[in-house]
Amino acid sequence: MPARCRGLGEAFDVSTSATSGVAGRYASALFELADNARSLDQVAEDLRTFRTMAGESAELARVLASPVIGRAAKSQALLAVLDAAGIKGLTRNFIGTVAANGRARELVAMATAFLTELASRRGETTVAVTSAVPLSAAQLQQLNDVLRSVLGSTKVSVDARVEPEILGGLVVKVGSRLFDSSIRSKLQRLQLAMKGVA
Repeated sequence: MPARCRGLGEAFDVSTSATSGVAGRYASALFELADNARSLDQVAEDLRTFRTMAGESAELARVLASPVIGRAAKSQALLAVLDAAGIKGLTRNFIGTVAANGRARELVAMATAFLTELASRRGETTVAVTSAVPLSAAQLQQLNDVLRSVLGSTKVSVDARVEPEILGGLVVKVGSRLFDSSIRSKLQRLQLAMKGVA
């Protein structure tokens, strides 16, 4: 049964079969709607905000992942969160529809797939940056400048994520290259080195 995004004047149809490409298909459908509505930048900003909120709030992450919370209750809770964050229009309708279709646990992956597709179509190099705490606007700009210099690219899209588990430092991924300067990684290397000495 195709999922339909109501109240948009247009519908987005995607298969709801459980496959690994679900997030990509939903993201592509949203991308097409946003492109037609000339609201790609607004939707991208909304999705970044939503993803940041999901990364920073353990409670929101639990709501997204919980199989115990029913679809209607989950959808209602998410819409309340979106309203409080000022996320409306196409993004709000999309997230509400996804939750109503029982796919809330994949919303963060859908947001990431949308942002990756947007960067790709704009010819930007996407760099995934994971930090223990949110980076300030000044830090993001500084990081963007450094990455442009290192990569030799004028178009760099920083995909910032927050993971308190890394403790500190940064994990930077460009394509298949991974640069891990996190404290967690350093501690793991130290632990392995100490095991070799013992």
